[in-house]
Amino acid sequence: MTQDTLNILHLGLGSFHRAHQAMYLNRLIEAGETGWQLAGGNLRPDMADTIAALERQHGEYTLETVTPAGERSYERIRSIRRIVPWDAELAGLIALGAEPSTRILSFTVTEAGYYLDERNELDLRYADLASDLAGTSRSTIYGALAVILAERRRRNAGPVTLLSCDNLRANGERFRHGFLAFLRQRGESELLHWVEANTTSPCSMVDRITPRPTPDVAERVKAATGWDDGAAVMGERFTQWVIEDRFCNGRPAWEEVGAEMVASVHPYEEAKIRILNASHSCIAWAGTLVGYRYIHEGALDPEIRRMAHDYVTDDVIPCLTPSPLDLSAYRDTVLDRFSNPHIRDTNQRVAADGFAKIPGFIAPTIRERLADGHGANSVALLPALFFAFLERWHRGELPFEYQDQGMDPDLAHGFFHAADPLLAFCQDLTLWGPLAGDRQLAHAIFGAYARVQHFLGRSPA
Repeated sequence: MTQDTLNILHLGLGSFHRAHQAMYLNRLIEAGETGWQLAGGNLRPDMADTIAALERQHGEYTLETVTPAGERSYERIRSIRRIVPWDAELAGLIALGAEPSTRILSFTVTEAGYYLDERNELDLRYADLASDLAGTSRSTIYGALAVILAERRRRNAGPVTLLSCDNLRANGERFRHGFLAFLRQRGESELLHWVEANTTSPCSMVDRITPRPTPDVAERVKAATGWDDGAAVMGERFTQWVIEDRFCNGRPAWEEVGAEMVASVHPYEEAKIRILNASHSCIAWAGTLVGYRYIHEGALDPEIRRMAHDYVTDDVIPCLTPSPLDLSAYRDTVLDRFSNPHIRDTNQRVAADGFAKIPGFIAPTIRERLADGHGANSVALLPALFFAFLERWHRGELPFEYQDQGMDPDLAHGFFHAADPLLAFCQDLTLWGPLAGDRQLAHAIFGAYARVQHFLGRSPA
């Protein structure tokens, strides 16, 4: 990297980053702004084959996008100019993050990677977080940024923006709250004061359905471009990025290539999280329960589509009105996007991390509907579906391995050893926070669970 180039260091080189943020910067570079470039690496030794392919290809790869009509296009992404190999000490990431030319540290770690409990405080039950707090590892976003920014402070390398690119409500604010709490727990008062004075943490809303690439993606890329691409990625044609314009040391002109720079992302992210993310989970859980493998199969099933449609119409839209968005039109667009048979997004991917998605995506709508004196019949169907999904997991009957960073397996199995498993589910603090044990919540979920059982009694898919 040249000394006169301004850099973004991204932590987490998964499919979503490469189909989204890296794509936006690539388009900006192709439009003529060559002053910014990306570097990236992972905090853990995963994705080894993809990282090796990216290193061989000097950071280049192909992005395939597809419309619901099956129209495919191919874009060569060249914005990632440096791949930082993983090592347990994160030496390469620390060195690059501490360079004065690095102006933005961005990251994609998934919702559960912030380790925040129902009170939005650090959840110290997790072994990797506890290890990072003790200084014996640096595998969480907090542990990694602590060592990167400590070196940046030591070198007097200047301010830097910390940009979350995850589906976490108020992601910038909540990350910052967790990170400052992490530094306090470690007793790093001088670094904490430096972070407060020399960083900002804008909230952002990200949106593009990006399934894990399957071998046929590389086959189509080879047929269309002639390139043997070991790191090809695919996603839907639709993409959106809304970012609060609070950068402390410069930023790319992302608005020139379709990003929206705003004063507040709140109304956009509330619509996206409650309508898109929660409906996505609804379809994944319901589809898995009746034997579907892919999201589009559930979205095209009239009964499952009606569940998602009614959830948004009956409970979300009343909560979010008034809004700068046409919420009904957004609902219909989202359900049409989920119906795209060419994405082949799996229920396994979307169903993951339910213990973060219930409190993050679904509980706020239930809480608001109950507080306003309205019923929560339609939204209650979503946690009822998740409970039925967990029942299958408990019995070892899911057709795939369920991954949930926020779930304590012993606690989740414990639901089904209780005298009343569904009541134990409704009383869980991790899932429900202040709502745990609420009689109205339990009444709504018990009623919804009866409807789920009726739904599951239909003919198999």
